[in-house]
Amino acid sequence: MPIRTLAEPSELETLNLADPGTHAEYDLSEVWSWLRANEPIYWHPPVDAAPGFWVVTRFKDVAAIYFDNKRFTSEKGNVLTTLLQGGDSAAGVMMAVTDGRRHTEIRRILLRAFSPRALGGVVENLEQLSRSLLREIVSAGGGDFAGEVAAHIPLATICDLLGVPSSDRGSLLEWTKAALSADGPGQSAADIWQARNDILGYFEVLARQRRTRPGQDAVSVLASSLINGRPLSMEEVVSNCYSLILGGDETSRLSMSSAVLAFIEHPGQWEAWKRGEAATAPAVEEVLRWTTPAMHFGRTALEDVEVGGRLIRAGDIVTLWNNSANRDEETFADPFRFDLSRSPNKHISFGYGPHFCLGAYLGRAEIAALLTGLRELVTELEVSGEPRWIYSNLLSGMSSLPVRLS
Repeated sequence: MPIRTLAEPSELETLNLADPGTHAEYDLSEVWSWLRANEPIYWHPPVDAAPGFWVVTRFKDVAAIYFDNKRFTSEKGNVLTTLLQGGDSAAGVMMAVTDGRRHTEIRRILLRAFSPRALGGVVENLEQLSRSLLREIVSAGGGDFAGEVAAHIPLATICDLLGVPSSDRGSLLEWTKAALSADGPGQSAADIWQARNDILGYFEVLARQRRTRPGQDAVSVLASSLINGRPLSMEEVVSNCYSLILGGDETSRLSMSSAVLAFIEHPGQWEAWKRGEAATAPAVEEVLRWTTPAMHFGRTALEDVEVGGRLIRAGDIVTLWNNSANRDEETFADPFRFDLSRSPNKHISFGYGPHFCLGAYLGRAEIAALLTGLRELVTELEVSGEPRWIYSNLLSGMSSLPVRLS
Protein backbone atom coordinates (compact mmCIF):
# COMPACT_ATOMS: atom_id res chain seq x y z
CA MET A 1 0.00 0.00 0.00
CA PRO A 2 1.17 3.58 -0.59
CA ILE A 3 3.13 4.97 2.33
CA ARG A 4 2.20 8.58 2.99
CA THR A 5 2.09 10.23 6.40
CA LEU A 6 -1.36 11.29 7.55
CA ALA A 7 -1.08 15.01 8.22
CA GLU A 8 -2.95 16.32 11.24
CA PRO A 9 -4.89 19.61 11.16
CA SER A 10 -2.61 20.87 13.94
CA GLU A 11 0.23 20.78 11.39
CA LEU A 12 -1.54 23.14 8.98
CA GLU A 13 0.62 26.15 9.79
CA THR A 14 3.77 24.23 8.87
CA LEU A 15 2.43 22.69 5.63
CA ASN A 16 3.40 24.43 2.40
CA LEU A 17 0.69 23.59 -0.14
CA ALA A 18 2.81 25.03 -2.93
CA ASP A 19 5.55 22.45 -2.27
CA PRO A 20 5.19 19.33 -4.48
CA GLY A 21 6.71 17.26 -1.68
CA THR A 22 3.78 18.07 0.62
CA HIS A 23 1.35 16.24 -1.68
CA ALA A 24 3.70 13.34 -2.46
CA GLU A 25 4.65 12.64 1.13
CA TYR A 26 1.47 13.47 3.09
CA ASP A 27 -2.14 12.35 3.06
CA LEU A 28 -3.98 15.66 3.54
CA SER A 29 -7.51 14.28 3.86
CA GLU A 30 -7.83 15.23 7.57
CA VAL A 31 -6.49 18.70 6.85
CA TRP A 32 -9.02 19.27 4.05
CA SER A 33 -11.86 18.05 6.29
CA TRP A 34 -10.83 20.43 9.07
CA LEU A 35 -10.58 23.36 6.67
CA ARG A 36 -14.01 22.69 5.16
CA ALA A 37 -15.56 22.65 8.63
CA ASN A 38 -13.60 25.44 10.30
CA GLU A 39 -11.83 27.70 7.82
CA PRO A 40 -13.16 27.01 4.30
CA ILE A 41 -11.56 30.20 2.94
CA TYR A 42 -8.08 29.87 4.40
CA TRP A 43 -5.21 32.33 3.98
CA HIS A 44 -2.00 30.45 3.21
CA PRO A 45 0.87 32.61 4.45
CA PRO A 46 3.80 33.60 2.23
CA VAL A 47 6.66 31.12 2.09
CA ASP A 48 10.18 32.31 1.26
CA ALA A 49 9.86 34.84 -1.60
CA ALA A 50 6.47 33.60 -2.83
CA PRO A 51 3.29 35.56 -1.98
CA GLY A 52 0.49 34.19 0.16
CA PHE A 53 -2.71 32.89 -1.37
CA TRP A 54 -6.27 31.89 -0.53
CA VAL A 55 -7.17 28.20 -0.23
CA VAL A 56 -10.82 27.45 -1.04
CA THR A 57 -11.99 23.98 0.05
CA ARG A 58 -15.82 23.76 0.07
CA PHE A 59 -17.65 22.58 -3.05
CA LYS A 60 -20.11 25.46 -3.16
CA ASP A 61 -17.37 28.10 -2.89
CA VAL A 62 -15.12 26.38 -5.44
CA ALA A 63 -17.98 26.07 -7.93
CA ALA A 64 -19.06 29.69 -7.43
CA ILE A 65 -15.58 31.05 -8.13
CA TYR A 66 -15.11 28.79 -11.17
CA PHE A 67 -18.35 30.17 -12.59
CA ASP A 68 -17.54 33.83 -11.84
CA ASN A 69 -15.20 35.01 -14.61
CA LYS A 70 -16.22 38.63 -14.07
CA ARG A 71 -14.61 39.03 -10.65
CA PHE A 72 -11.98 36.29 -10.96
CA THR A 73 -9.62 35.89 -13.89
CA SER A 74 -7.49 33.10 -15.32
CA GLU A 75 -5.33 35.52 -17.27
CA LYS A 76 -2.71 35.91 -14.55
CA GLY A 77 -2.25 32.14 -14.40
CA ASN A 78 -4.47 29.19 -13.50
CA VAL A 79 -2.09 27.03 -11.43
CA LEU A 80 -0.02 27.78 -8.35
CA THR A 81 3.34 27.61 -10.07
CA THR A 82 2.62 30.41 -12.53
CA LEU A 83 0.48 32.43 -10.13
CA LEU A 84 3.25 32.55 -7.53
CA GLN A 85 5.75 33.56 -10.21
CA GLY A 86 3.65 36.59 -11.07
CA GLY A 87 1.80 35.45 -14.18
CA ASP A 88 1.59 33.13 -17.18
CA SER A 89 3.38 34.10 -20.39
CA ALA A 90 0.62 32.35 -22.39
CA ALA A 91 -2.14 34.58 -20.97
CA GLY A 92 -4.39 35.88 -23.72
CA VAL A 93 -3.27 33.25 -26.25
CA MET A 94 -3.77 29.86 -24.55
CA MET A 95 -7.47 29.17 -24.04
CA ALA A 96 -6.95 27.92 -20.46
CA VAL A 97 -5.52 31.29 -19.39
CA THR A 98 -7.68 33.51 -21.57
CA ASP A 99 -11.06 34.95 -20.62
CA GLY A 100 -13.84 36.80 -22.37
CA ARG A 101 -14.49 36.89 -26.07
CA ARG A 102 -11.14 35.48 -27.22
CA HIS A 103 -11.57 32.47 -24.94
CA THR A 104 -15.00 31.83 -26.45
CA GLU A 105 -13.67 32.14 -30.01
CA ILE A 106 -10.77 29.70 -29.48
CA ARG A 107 -13.01 27.29 -27.59
CA ARG A 108 -15.50 27.30 -30.47
CA ILE A 109 -12.73 26.28 -32.87
CA LEU A 110 -11.49 23.45 -30.66
CA LEU A 111 -14.98 22.10 -30.07
CA ARG A 112 -14.95 21.01 -33.71
CA ALA A 113 -12.03 18.67 -32.96
CA PHE A 114 -13.53 17.44 -29.67
CA SER A 115 -17.09 16.72 -30.75
CA PRO A 116 -18.29 13.10 -30.22
CA ARG A 117 -18.64 12.72 -33.99
CA ALA A 118 -15.05 13.86 -34.63
CA LEU A 119 -13.75 11.59 -31.87
CA GLY A 120 -15.41 8.40 -33.13
CA GLY A 121 -12.27 6.87 -34.65
CA VAL A 122 -10.08 8.08 -31.78
CA VAL A 123 -12.33 6.37 -29.21
CA GLU A 124 -12.35 3.14 -31.21
CA ASN A 125 -8.54 3.14 -31.28
CA LEU A 126 -8.23 3.77 -27.55
CA GLU A 127 -10.60 0.89 -26.77
CA GLN A 128 -8.48 -1.47 -28.85
CA LEU A 129 -5.25 -0.20 -27.27
CA SER A 130 -6.65 -0.58 -23.75
CA ARG A 131 -7.50 -4.23 -24.33
CA SER A 132 -4.15 -4.93 -25.98
CA LEU A 133 -2.11 -3.43 -23.12
CA LEU A 134 -4.23 -5.18 -20.50
CA ARG A 135 -3.80 -8.54 -22.24
CA GLU A 136 -0.02 -8.04 -22.24
CA ILE A 137 0.25 -7.20 -18.54
CA VAL A 138 -2.17 -10.01 -17.57
CA SER A 139 -0.18 -12.51 -19.67
CA ALA A 140 2.95 -11.44 -17.82
CA GLY A 141 1.22 -11.94 -14.47
CA GLY A 142 1.51 -8.27 -13.64
CA GLY A 143 3.97 -5.41 -13.80
CA ASP A 144 4.03 -1.66 -13.30
CA PHE A 145 0.49 -0.64 -14.20
CA ALA A 146 1.36 3.06 -14.22
CA GLY A 147 4.27 2.64 -16.60
CA GLU A 148 3.09 -0.25 -18.78
CA VAL A 149 -0.60 0.55 -19.22
CA ALA A 150 -1.72 3.94 -17.91
CA ALA A 151 1.22 5.84 -19.41
CA HIS A 152 0.34 4.76 -22.95
CA ILE A 153 -3.43 4.95 -23.39
CA PRO A 154 -4.05 8.70 -22.86
CA LEU A 155 -0.88 9.74 -24.68
CA ALA A 156 -1.72 7.61 -27.72
CA THR A 157 -5.27 8.97 -27.66
CA ILE A 158 -4.39 12.66 -27.52
CA CYS A 159 -1.62 12.10 -30.09
CA ASP A 160 -4.20 10.49 -32.40
CA LEU A 161 -6.35 13.57 -31.95
CA LEU A 162 -3.42 15.91 -32.66
CA GLY A 163 -2.07 13.83 -35.53
CA VAL A 164 1.32 13.24 -33.88
CA PRO A 165 3.38 10.56 -35.69
CA SER A 166 3.97 7.36 -33.72
CA SER A 167 7.74 7.84 -33.89
CA ASP A 168 7.52 11.06 -31.85
CA ARG A 169 5.30 9.84 -29.04
CA GLY A 170 8.00 8.44 -26.78
CA SER A 171 9.69 11.83 -26.57
CA LEU A 172 6.38 13.58 -25.90
CA LEU A 173 5.64 11.20 -23.02
CA GLU A 174 8.93 12.07 -21.33
CA TRP A 175 8.41 15.79 -21.88
CA THR A 176 4.84 15.85 -20.58
CA LYS A 177 5.78 13.88 -17.47
CA ALA A 178 8.58 16.33 -16.70
CA ALA A 179 6.58 19.49 -17.46
CA LEU A 180 4.01 19.18 -14.65
CA SER A 181 5.36 16.62 -12.20
CA ALA A 182 8.37 14.57 -11.21
CA ASP A 183 9.00 11.00 -10.10
CA GLY A 184 10.97 12.27 -7.13
CA PRO A 185 12.04 15.42 -5.27
CA GLY A 186 15.18 16.10 -7.29
CA GLN A 187 13.74 17.70 -10.43
CA SER A 188 15.21 21.15 -11.11
CA ALA A 189 13.50 24.24 -12.44
CA ALA A 190 15.80 23.97 -15.46
CA ASP A 191 14.50 20.46 -16.21
CA ILE A 192 10.91 21.69 -16.13
CA TRP A 193 11.73 24.70 -18.31
CA GLN A 194 13.52 22.51 -20.85
CA ALA A 195 10.65 20.00 -21.04
CA ARG A 196 8.10 22.75 -21.63
CA ASN A 197 10.22 24.35 -24.32
CA ASP A 198 10.76 20.99 -26.00
CA ILE A 199 6.97 20.57 -26.24
CA LEU A 200 6.46 24.09 -27.58
CA GLY A 201 9.26 23.72 -30.12
CA TYR A 202 7.90 20.40 -31.33
CA PHE A 203 4.41 21.77 -31.92
CA GLU A 204 5.68 24.88 -33.67
CA VAL A 205 7.32 22.67 -36.31
CA LEU A 206 4.22 20.50 -36.59
CA ALA A 207 1.84 23.49 -36.76
CA ARG A 208 3.83 25.14 -39.57
CA GLN A 209 3.62 21.90 -41.54
CA ARG A 210 -0.13 21.62 -40.97
CA ARG A 211 -0.72 25.25 -41.89
CA THR A 212 0.47 24.48 -45.42
CA ARG A 213 -0.79 20.88 -45.57
CA PRO A 214 -3.78 20.62 -43.20
CA GLY A 215 -5.43 17.35 -42.28
CA GLN A 216 -8.38 16.45 -40.04
CA ASP A 217 -6.47 16.57 -36.74
CA ALA A 218 -6.73 19.18 -33.98
CA VAL A 219 -3.40 20.83 -34.88
CA SER A 220 -4.68 21.34 -38.43
CA VAL A 221 -7.96 22.74 -37.10
CA LEU A 222 -6.08 25.31 -35.02
CA ALA A 223 -3.58 26.13 -37.76
CA SER A 224 -6.15 26.61 -40.52
CA SER A 225 -9.11 28.22 -38.71
CA LEU A 226 -10.02 31.90 -38.98
CA ILE A 227 -11.42 34.29 -36.40
CA ASN A 228 -12.98 37.38 -37.96
CA GLY A 229 -11.24 36.50 -41.21
CA ARG A 230 -7.78 36.18 -39.66
CA PRO A 231 -5.84 33.01 -38.78
CA LEU A 232 -4.78 32.37 -35.22
CA SER A 233 -1.25 33.56 -34.49
CA MET A 234 1.42 30.86 -34.41
CA GLU A 235 1.79 31.57 -30.68
CA GLU A 236 -1.92 30.83 -30.19
CA VAL A 237 -1.72 27.60 -32.20
CA VAL A 238 1.38 26.32 -30.41
CA SER A 239 0.24 27.35 -26.91
CA ASN A 240 -3.08 25.58 -27.30
CA CYS A 241 -1.38 22.44 -28.66
CA TYR A 242 0.82 22.54 -25.54
CA SER A 243 -2.27 22.80 -23.34
CA LEU A 244 -4.03 19.94 -25.14
CA ILE A 245 -1.12 17.50 -24.92
CA LEU A 246 -0.55 18.14 -21.21
CA GLY A 247 -4.23 18.10 -20.27
CA GLY A 248 -4.99 15.11 -22.46
CA ASP A 249 -2.11 12.99 -21.21
CA GLU A 250 -1.36 13.73 -17.58
CA THR A 251 -4.80 13.76 -15.95
CA SER A 252 -6.19 10.59 -17.57
CA ARG A 253 -2.90 8.74 -17.06
CA LEU A 254 -2.94 9.45 -13.34
CA SER A 255 -6.64 8.70 -12.84
CA MET A 256 -6.25 5.28 -14.49
CA SER A 257 -3.58 4.07 -12.07
CA SER A 258 -5.47 5.55 -9.13
CA ALA A 259 -8.61 3.73 -10.27
CA VAL A 260 -6.79 0.38 -10.11
CA LEU A 261 -5.47 1.20 -6.64
CA ALA A 262 -9.01 2.12 -5.57
CA PHE A 263 -10.26 -1.29 -6.71
CA ILE A 264 -7.48 -3.01 -4.75
CA GLU A 265 -8.24 -0.99 -1.61
CA HIS A 266 -12.00 -1.54 -1.98
CA PRO A 267 -12.40 -5.22 -2.96
CA GLY A 268 -16.16 -5.08 -2.48
CA GLN A 269 -16.46 -2.53 -5.28
CA TRP A 270 -14.15 -4.59 -7.49
CA GLU A 271 -16.36 -7.64 -7.01
CA ALA A 272 -19.48 -5.56 -7.68
CA TRP A 273 -17.89 -4.26 -10.87
CA LYS A 274 -16.92 -7.77 -11.96
CA ARG A 275 -20.48 -9.01 -11.34
CA GLY A 276 -21.95 -6.20 -13.44
CA GLU A 277 -23.74 -4.58 -10.51
CA ALA A 278 -22.58 -1.07 -11.48
CA ALA A 279 -23.23 0.60 -14.82
CA THR A 280 -20.29 2.07 -16.71
CA ALA A 281 -21.39 5.72 -16.74
CA PRO A 282 -21.76 6.17 -12.95
CA ALA A 283 -18.61 4.08 -12.38
CA VAL A 284 -16.61 6.47 -14.57
CA GLU A 285 -17.95 9.48 -12.65
CA GLU A 286 -17.03 7.92 -9.32
CA VAL A 287 -13.50 7.17 -10.54
CA LEU A 288 -13.18 10.81 -11.58
CA ARG A 289 -14.46 12.06 -8.22
CA TRP A 290 -12.39 9.64 -6.19
CA THR A 291 -9.10 10.13 -8.02
CA THR A 292 -9.37 13.90 -8.81
CA PRO A 293 -6.11 13.98 -10.80
CA ALA A 294 -6.01 17.80 -11.02
CA MET A 295 -5.91 18.84 -7.36
CA HIS A 296 -6.40 22.55 -7.88
CA PHE A 297 -6.78 25.40 -10.29
CA GLY A 298 -6.23 29.05 -9.56
CA ARG A 299 -7.67 32.47 -10.21
CA THR A 300 -6.81 36.08 -9.39
CA ALA A 301 -9.41 38.42 -7.91
CA LEU A 302 -10.18 41.42 -10.11
CA GLU A 303 -11.98 43.32 -7.34
CA ASP A 304 -12.71 43.01 -3.65
CA VAL A 305 -15.04 40.02 -3.17
CA GLU A 306 -16.54 38.45 -0.05
CA VAL A 307 -16.61 34.64 -0.18
CA GLY A 308 -17.63 32.47 2.75
CA GLY A 309 -17.42 35.42 5.12
CA ARG A 310 -13.84 36.32 4.15
CA LEU A 311 -12.86 39.40 2.18
CA ILE A 312 -10.69 38.58 -0.82
CA ARG A 313 -8.89 41.70 -2.04
CA ALA A 314 -8.35 42.70 -5.67
CA GLY A 315 -5.11 41.13 -6.88
CA ASP A 316 -5.18 38.25 -4.39
CA ILE A 317 -4.33 34.74 -5.62
CA VAL A 318 -7.18 32.27 -5.06
CA THR A 319 -6.66 28.49 -5.31
CA LEU A 320 -9.64 26.15 -5.76
CA TRP A 321 -8.94 22.68 -4.37
CA ASN A 322 -10.90 20.13 -6.36
CA ASN A 323 -9.68 17.22 -4.25
CA SER A 324 -11.22 18.79 -1.16
CA ALA A 325 -14.43 19.87 -2.92
CA ASN A 326 -14.94 16.31 -4.19
CA ARG A 327 -15.00 15.05 -0.59
CA ASP A 328 -17.34 17.77 0.72
CA GLU A 329 -19.79 16.28 3.21
CA GLU A 330 -22.38 18.94 2.34
CA THR A 331 -22.41 17.88 -1.33
CA PHE A 332 -21.70 14.13 -1.35
CA ALA A 333 -23.34 11.51 0.84
CA ASP A 334 -20.68 9.48 2.64
CA PRO A 335 -17.92 11.14 0.55
CA PHE A 336 -15.10 8.91 1.83
CA ARG A 337 -16.79 5.80 0.44
CA PHE A 338 -15.73 4.62 -3.04
CA ASP A 339 -19.13 3.81 -4.58
CA LEU A 340 -19.35 2.95 -8.28
CA SER A 341 -23.15 3.36 -8.24
CA ARG A 342 -23.07 6.82 -6.61
CA SER A 343 -25.89 9.07 -7.79
CA PRO A 344 -26.06 12.00 -7.97
CA ASN A 345 -22.36 12.64 -8.47
CA LYS A 346 -21.79 16.22 -9.56
CA HIS A 347 -18.03 16.17 -8.98
CA ILE A 348 -15.80 19.00 -10.04
CA SER A 349 -12.88 17.04 -11.50
CA PHE A 350 -13.34 18.72 -14.91
CA GLY A 351 -13.76 22.17 -13.40
CA TYR A 352 -16.94 24.18 -13.83
CA GLY A 353 -18.29 27.18 -15.69
CA PRO A 354 -16.67 28.85 -18.72
CA HIS A 355 -13.42 26.86 -18.36
CA PHE A 356 -15.08 23.44 -18.01
CA CYS A 357 -12.64 20.91 -19.48
CA LEU A 358 -12.88 20.71 -23.25
CA GLY A 359 -11.69 17.09 -23.20
CA ALA A 360 -14.28 15.80 -20.70
CA TYR A 361 -15.94 13.51 -23.25
CA LEU A 362 -12.59 12.02 -24.25
CA GLY A 363 -11.43 11.64 -20.65
CA ARG A 364 -14.61 9.77 -19.77
CA ALA A 365 -14.19 7.52 -22.83
CA GLU A 366 -10.62 6.65 -21.77
CA ILE A 367 -11.66 5.65 -18.26
CA ALA A 368 -14.67 3.73 -19.58
CA ALA A 369 -12.41 1.75 -21.93
CA LEU A 370 -10.05 0.89 -19.08
CA LEU A 371 -12.83 -0.15 -16.70
CA THR A 372 -14.47 -2.29 -19.37
CA GLY A 373 -11.16 -3.95 -20.18
CA LEU A 374 -10.50 -4.68 -16.51
CA ARG A 375 -13.91 -6.29 -16.11
CA GLU A 376 -13.50 -8.44 -19.22
CA LEU A 377 -9.84 -9.46 -18.88
CA VAL A 378 -8.84 -9.36 -15.19
CA THR A 379 -10.02 -11.72 -12.44
CA GLU A 380 -7.79 -10.74 -9.52
CA LEU A 381 -5.51 -7.80 -8.85
CA GLU A 382 -3.25 -6.85 -5.96
CA VAL A 383 -0.36 -4.54 -5.20
CA SER A 384 3.00 -6.31 -5.52
CA GLY A 385 5.30 -3.49 -4.44
CA GLU A 386 5.28 0.00 -3.01
CA PRO A 387 3.48 2.56 -5.20
CA ARG A 388 5.41 5.76 -5.85
CA TRP A 389 3.53 9.07 -5.76
CA ILE A 390 4.45 11.87 -8.13
CA TYR A 391 5.86 15.14 -6.87
CA SER A 392 3.50 17.90 -7.98
CA ASN A 393 1.43 20.66 -6.39
CA LEU A 394 -1.06 20.42 -9.29
CA LEU A 395 -1.52 16.72 -10.12
CA SER A 396 -2.21 13.72 -7.91
CA GLY A 397 -1.36 10.13 -8.76
CA MET A 398 1.40 7.59 -9.07
CA SER A 399 4.41 7.31 -11.29
CA SER A 400 4.70 3.61 -10.40
CA LEU A 401 2.09 1.04 -9.33
CA PRO A 402 3.48 -2.52 -9.17
CA VAL A 403 0.62 -5.03 -9.41
CA ARG A 404 -0.09 -8.73 -9.84
CA LEU A 405 -2.92 -9.49 -12.24
CA SER A 406 -4.60 -12.72 -13.28
